[in-house]
Amino acid sequence: MNALRSLTALLLAVGVTLAAASPALAQSNENLEPDITIRQEEERIIREYRVNGELYAIEIRPSAGPSYYLVDRDGDGNFERQEGDRIAVPEWVLKTF
Repeated sequence: MNALRSLTALLLAVGVTLAAASPALAQSNENLEPDITIRQEEERIIREYRVNGELYAIEIRPSAGPSYYLVDRDGDGNFERQEGDRIAVPEWVLKTF
């Protein structure tokens, strides 16, 4: 009977701990939404993508031709060109939380 009470108390404590942690997890997911700064230049539109103030990607939308991205894949400030419609947030940005 003592073992059953101990197990029940342990499960209750774990449940309370998980419930308390859930709002923090939900809040951190909201932070994954990037801040986007848009600038219009003569022949193109530039969109800068940041999470927690960290610039991780720049989208270039020329007035003629397809859009492309410049992505900082490892946080060293060197941006590499990437084609496509979408980009993923690099892991180094996610680990700054």
